[in-house]
Amino acid sequence: MDNRLTCYKIIKKIGEGTFSEVVKTQSLKDGKFYACKKMKQTINSLEQANNLREVQAMKRLSPHANIIQLHELIFDKETGTVSLICELMEMNIYEFIQGRQTPLPDHTVKNYMYQLCKSLDHMHSCGIFHRDVKPENILIKQNVLKLGDFGSCRSVYSKPPHTEYISTRWYRAPECLLTDGYYSLKMDIWSAGCVFFEIMSLNPLFPGSNELDQVAKIHDVLGTPDQSLLQKFKQSRAMQFNFPPKKGTGISRLIPNCPAPALSLLYQMLAYDSDERITAETALRHTYFREIRLAEKKADTLHRVSGTMDGVESSVTPSSLEQIWRSTRLAEPLVRRNVPHYPTELPKLNMVVPGPQISFPVSTMPAFTVTHRGTLPAITSKKCQSQLAKPRDESHRAAFKTYYMPPLDRKQGGY
Repeated sequence: MDNRLTCYKIIKKIGEGTFSEVVKTQSLKDGKFYACKKMKQTINSLEQANNLREVQAMKRLSPHANIIQLHELIFDKETGTVSLICELMEMNIYEFIQGRQTPLPDHTVKNYMYQLCKSLDHMHSCGIFHRDVKPENILIKQNVLKLGDFGSCRSVYSKPPHTEYISTRWYRAPECLLTDGYYSLKMDIWSAGCVFFEIMSLNPLFPGSNELDQVAKIHDVLGTPDQSLLQKFKQSRAMQFNFPPKKGTGISRLIPNCPAPALSLLYQMLAYDSDERITAETALRHTYFREIRLAEKKADTLHRVSGTMDGVESSVTPSSLEQIWRSTRLAEPLVRRNVPHYPTELPKLNMVVPGPQISFPVSTMPAFTVTHRGTLPAITSKKCQSQLAKPRDESHRAAFKTYYMPPLDRKQGGY
């Protein structure tokens, strides 16, 4: 039997979630280190393995400088397990800021947030929204940031209502909390805004202990929204709610030393009404990122002159940008790359099972055209039903409709 997993040596366990376990591995073939994400759910066929949202999303989104790269997919037919061999990063954002006593330099925060916005802009342009943006799923290696864990993603063209208990509570947008699944890609921007605050302050912005407390903490800072907006939420909510009028403290009081441009962007990312919330594309044009945009343009020009530029994404590295943008003061328009439009769902992949254990390098994965019905394939996990008590990964809690949930347990995650 061609057991491809034997080609990798397990170094250590990195993390474990509700649906997967991640270990650091080393290829016995080339000696390189990778992250192996082994799915806990049992897969019946190779077709089902390739219908996993995470696999489909990573294939569509790759390659991109700020998206985790899938190196190899390994399906074990005998055990029904799927392992994703991905590029290895150093740590996630939660691990990076955990235990820090002093704030990060502004240029570091700006660098990471620009790359996070670029990853979300790329995702949304490709017709996918993440639905679980949080520090544990944002991975870094030196000055490079990459978004990972696409197991909860959906198509931007899928019609609501969606799963209600998606995302992690602290980063869940108001429309996810106050409606019966009527939310869109703008929920990713809210989550990114919460991450933005957390990177600057080293503390979570809305650490709610349950659904009601989560809403209360949002209102404590942002205030109670207008009745017209609450009425819009009520139209898609079976359970009625009424909140006493409250004027929030505001975000600026929580981070008094925050630069004005950063505060401006933060407020636009945390707009209570998703219709008023900024998009990832527009966020990249914000004044806060002015120096980075000019640094990108200068770096692109240098690469074009030297004849080494292959494309916008590969021409600029965060480490090279950092030195350029500190001396830059002028604003330049953002040059947006032409990204193909995807009017349909994530495609299925057609593969032939040659044996009990099959490995597919991503570069050789074939795709074929299929007829789509507007929704990603649903994967039934036998592991989910017994783990309703785990609060860190709440996408499986749609049937557990109670506002009184256990406190959120901060666990390390990501690759």
